[in-house]
Amino acid sequence: MAHPHLPVSRDDIAATERVIRPFIRRTPTITVNAADFGLGAAPLDLKLELLQHSGSFKARGAFTNLLQREVPKAGVIAASGGNHGAAVAYAAQQRGVPAAIFVPSIASQAKIDRIKSYGADIVVGGDRYADALAASEVRAAETGALQVHAFEQIETLRGQGTVGLEIEADAPDATTVLVAVGGGGLIGGVAAWFAGARKVVAVEPAEAPTLHDAFAAGRPVDAPTGGIAADSLAPRRIGEMAFAIASAHVDPAVVLVGDDDIRRAQAALWSVLRVVAEPGGAAAFAALLSGRYRPAPGERIAVLVCGGNTTAVNFSA
Repeated sequence: MAHPHLPVSRDDIAATERVIRPFIRRTPTITVNAADFGLGAAPLDLKLELLQHSGSFKARGAFTNLLQREVPKAGVIAASGGNHGAAVAYAAQQRGVPAAIFVPSIASQAKIDRIKSYGADIVVGGDRYADALAASEVRAAETGALQVHAFEQIETLRGQGTVGLEIEADAPDATTVLVAVGGGGLIGGVAAWFAGARKVVAVEPAEAPTLHDAFAAGRPVDAPTGGIAADSLAPRRIGEMAFAIASAHVDPAVVLVGDDDIRRAQAALWSVLRVVAEPGGAAAFAALLSGRYRPAPGERIAVLVCGGNTTAVNFSA
């Protein structure tokens, strides 16, 4: 059902896809037998967005911002747990504009190194994403650089929504899509694309339940920011725009997964498929592997494996 009051529509996302297509990869969706993971005989679709430029889906939103907004001579500035910063740095490098990226001290070295490899000015400080965001806002006010928000930005939501467009085309039989949630840019964009045509299920770390707590309160509220996926799925609170979309188009039963669930999902993806997912990238699959999300008879699942920026490849269950 269409909701004209929502900030992003299918038409917006389709138009955005045409703009950013030359700059992003159409990442593969592979179909595997769920029995390979001990999950029964049903087919399972995995969208491997960790193969996107900069190692995560974030490149989509980054390019959308740089292509649909006017970029000043001062360039762009972003706060990030790591993946958004890497994406903005990569997009800025490709577009030939300066970039300054603020990350908290919990950002993984793999993500910091990736940001540096794209030539951005990086500032590491503060304990959490919210600290990096506050510092970036000060710098933006001083320099006039364009702020590229990780999730609370219409262009970001439009860009991330193009993942949903590809899943619909490449996994036409999937009835349900499992999506990891941090600030909500990804699930907001994906849910805006499907607009109720498919069931969209939010998956969050139990120690960073931003959407879960927002649904309980009826509005975005501060949530805990812990767990092994804190560098990508712990922004303190869900974005206002993403929450509006989620309220209309996301299943209200948010699935919470623990750190051990995520570790096991990482290990299984590596063992079975040789896919190296970071904790946030494996969170959605953790919901299925752990049994915290149990498909109904006949329900076909698509799982978004959304990031791979990690140096850990010797996973253990």
